[in-house]
Amino acid sequence: MNSQFALVTGLHWGAVAFYVIATICAASGVIFANSRLERYGMYSAIPGLVLHGIALLVWWRVVGHGPYMDRFEILSSNAWVMLSLFLLATRFYPRLRSAAIAVFPATFFLVALGLFFRPEIKNLPASYRGFWLILHIIFYKISFAATLIAVTFSLFYLISTGSRPRRYSYLPEPDIMDLYAYRFAGFSFTFWVIGMLAGSIWAYQSLNMFWSWEPVQIWSLVTWVVFGFYLHMRRFYGWAGRKAAWLYVFCFLLAVFSLFVTPFINSTIHSEYFK
Repeated sequence: MNSQFALVTGLHWGAVAFYVIATICAASGVIFANSRLERYGMYSAIPGLVLHGIALLVWWRVVGHGPYMDRFEILSSNAWVMLSLFLLATRFYPRLRSAAIAVFPATFFLVALGLFFRPEIKNLPASYRGFWLILHIIFYKISFAATLIAVTFSLFYLISTGSRPRRYSYLPEPDIMDLYAYRFAGFSFTFWVIGMLAGSIWAYQSLNMFWSWEPVQIWSLVTWVVFGFYLHMRRFYGWAGRKAAWLYVFCFLLAVFSLFVTPFINSTIHSEYFK
């Protein structure tokens, strides 16, 4: 068992090393407008993602369940999903590459933070192995990854349109950042509600109820409504620019509170994870 712990930890730190290299290259490429360095950053992230994925698979085999029970598993898998989604998106939308200056460091920070909590083996009840529960978790991870990317573009927009815009001329054009923040917000909104529906189906099959009005469920619903308000105001009332960016920063903070703070409010089925 100790050798497996060492292997998982070593693979994670190997991934972090590649993520740090990717961050340095990507940041240098964006700041100095060097497309070659920017590409090197993207290429450096790929072997890190592979090592990271292998580490998660090894850990999955060790504990016998997916990476969604304790802080280490959740932080590490969230980072992997976020980076995978980002690299896939840049394959089709090259203009997104400049966001690597924030996505790459966020990735290695989440992985390093997960390692700080140390991997622990937790026994998973039989009811927590259902197909719909797995879909519920996957959809929420995708949604949160999209939220992180969207808030990155929102923050970049706020920075680049602040009091000293020339200092941040290396960032993409504000209109581009505003557009991609909007698109990823819509992506996040869609997967958030699918995740809620999948969780309700699992709850009905396992607990004989669709909804129990516990804190995580309530705040998850509130977060989804606020996401919907953001998209509604942008689509039908023409909200854009700094006003929309600040609203999405609030949406992101609400999502973090919903997913990572409310499990500690009281003892419920959602209290089993992230502890």
